[in-house]
Amino acid sequence: MKKVLIANRGEIAVRVIRACADHGLKSVAVYADDDLQALHVRLADEAHALNGQRPADTYLDIGKLIAVAQKSGADAVHPGYGFLSENAAFAQAVIDAGLTWIGPPPSAMALLGDKLSARELATRVGAPLVAGTTEPVQDVAEIHAFARQHGLPIAIKAAYGGGGRGLKVVWRADEIDELFASAVREAQAAFGRGECFVEQFLDQPRHIEAQVLADAHGTVRVLGTRDCSLQRRNQKLVEEAPAPFLTDAQRTRIHQAAQKICQAAGYVSAGTVEFLLAQSGAISFLEVNTRLQVEHPVTEETTGFDLVREQFRVAEGARLDAADVPAPHGHAFEFRINAEDVGRGFLPAPGRITRFDAPGGPGVRVDSGVAAGSLVAGQFDSLLAKLIVWGPTRQAAIERARRALAEFEIEGVPSVLPFHRAVMRHADFSGGERLAVHTRWIETELMPQWQPEPASRPEPQAGGLTRTAIEIDGRRVLLGLPASLLAGLAAAQPGAAAGVPEAAPVADDSAVTAPAAGTLLAWKVEDGAAVQAGELLAVMEAMKMEMQVLAPRAGTIRRRAEAGAVQAAGAVLAHIDAA
Repeated sequence: MKKVLIANRGEIAVRVIRACADHGLKSVAVYADDDLQALHVRLADEAHALNGQRPADTYLDIGKLIAVAQKSGADAVHPGYGFLSENAAFAQAVIDAGLTWIGPPPSAMALLGDKLSARELATRVGAPLVAGTTEPVQDVAEIHAFARQHGLPIAIKAAYGGGGRGLKVVWRADEIDELFASAVREAQAAFGRGECFVEQFLDQPRHIEAQVLADAHGTVRVLGTRDCSLQRRNQKLVEEAPAPFLTDAQRTRIHQAAQKICQAAGYVSAGTVEFLLAQSGAISFLEVNTRLQVEHPVTEETTGFDLVREQFRVAEGARLDAADVPAPHGHAFEFRINAEDVGRGFLPAPGRITRFDAPGGPGVRVDSGVAAGSLVAGQFDSLLAKLIVWGPTRQAAIERARRALAEFEIEGVPSVLPFHRAVMRHADFSGGERLAVHTRWIETELMPQWQPEPASRPEPQAGGLTRTAIEIDGRRVLLGLPASLLAGLAAAQPGAAAGVPEAAPVADDSAVTAPAAGTLLAWKVEDGAAVQAGELLAVMEAMKMEMQVLAPRAGTIRRRAEAGAVQAAGAVLAHIDAA
C-alpha cells in the first residue's frame, strides 16, 4: 500500500491520517460541503469533494467514494467507524475496484454484521446468549407476541448496524408500536437497511467488550477487555481498559468466547466482541462490531499496540504474533467529548467552536476532529474529540482524569465536559470498591440530580489574514483573504457563521418549537387535530439522534412546518390553540 483514502470524517479520519503518516503512507481525505474547512481535510495530503451535504449524498455514497479513490490514485481504503465501515457491500466494491480493503473480509462482515446470523454463530461456538428472534421481525404483532412469551423489558435492534443506532428498549407494551417504527427509521437512515430483531433486555447490566486483532493466516488475538457501561441513548460516553472488577472466570469466559466467534467467522483485522454482564454475574453475547471502535485508544494505551497501524500491517499480509493475551499495562479512560447540552437531556448542539483548549501533561492524549473555529454540522455525529487518560493504576488514572477534565475548555457550543467532571467525582464510578454504574445509570441515577451549568458564550474573532479553503475542480486548495472581508460576508448572511439556520426568539405560549436544530422527520398528528398536553406531535432528527416533540398544552394544533424540512433550534413548528 502507498496511498490510503479515508472514507470518513472528523476525529477518526484525523486518527487514520496520522497513522498513515507514521506508517509512511499518503492520505486522501473526502469531505461534504460543510466539511470544507474541517481538520481532517486540512491534515490529509490531499482532499476531494463529495458534492453534497447529507450523509446519504456524501459519506454513504459508495459510487462517489470509489470514484475519488480512483481519481486520486489511492490504492487502499480505510473506512474508520460509522458510515460504511460495517457495510459488506462497500468492502466488496472496494475490492472489486482493485483496491486494498483495510478491514475484515466482506464474508465475515456480512455474517457478523447481521446480528441474527451472529447470534447463531455465537450459539454454535458455545458463547452465552439471552433469548431473541431468529429472523427479522415483519411487524409489531411479532414483537407483542415475543414480549408476552419472554416478558419485558425487551430490546428492538437494527439487524445491520451498531453503535446504538436503531436500538430501542421497550419497558411497556403500549410503547412497542412507536418504538418499532422509530428503530426502523433510525436503522434506515444510519445503515441503509431497516430490518430489526428482538431480544430480551437485561436490566441494569454492565457493558463489557473484548478487543480482537486477527490476521489473514488464521491467528486471532484478544488484546484485553473494556468496560463501556456509561451510556446515554445506548451510546457510550466513558470507556475504560481493562474492564475493572471482573473475576478471573468472567474475564476468561469473555476472552474465549470472543476468540471462538471470530475464529469461526474467518475474521481478519481489528474488531470488537461485545457482551452484557448481568447483576447476577451472568454473561450474554451482544454483538460483533466489524470495525475499529471509537474507544480503541484505551486498549492502545494499556497494551502498547497502535491498532490502526496493525490494521495496515494485516492488510499488507503480515502475520501476527500468536502469543497469549498481553497483560494490561496500567489503566486508561476515554471520555467522548460531544457537542451536546447535558442540562437539556444531551440534546445535540451544532454550531461554531470559538475556543478549544485541550489539556496536556503526563498520561494525557487528545484525539480531536476539531479546533477553534471548526464548524459542528447538524447532519453528522456530535463527537468532537476524545480525551484519553492513562495511569499506572485505576485510581491514579482517575486522579489524572480529574485534572485533565478541569483543564479542558470548549466554547461556542455546549459540550458534555460538565457531565464527565461530575462522573469522575461520583462514588458509584470512582469509589474504588466496585463499579456501581450500569447502562442506564446516567438516566436513572445521575440525571435526576443534575445541576446544569451555564452555557458557553461565543467570543469575537480576531482580525488579520485568514487562509480559507476553496474548491477547484473537486479538489480543495487554500486561499488567503483578509479576515475583515470574511467577517463582512458572514454578517451579510445570517446563520452562515454557525452553519445552521437561525430562529427568532419565541415568546408565545401556544408555540410548539424545535428542541434542537435538525430535520423534522414526521408529524404524528393531523393538522387541526385535538391534542392533549404531553402528547407526541412530531419526530425530529439531529446529529443522528431522534427526538420527540411533545404538546406543551391541550388544544387544537395548527402545523407551521413541513415534514422533511430543516429547522433551527427554537423554530416554531406549530401552534396549539387553547381548548
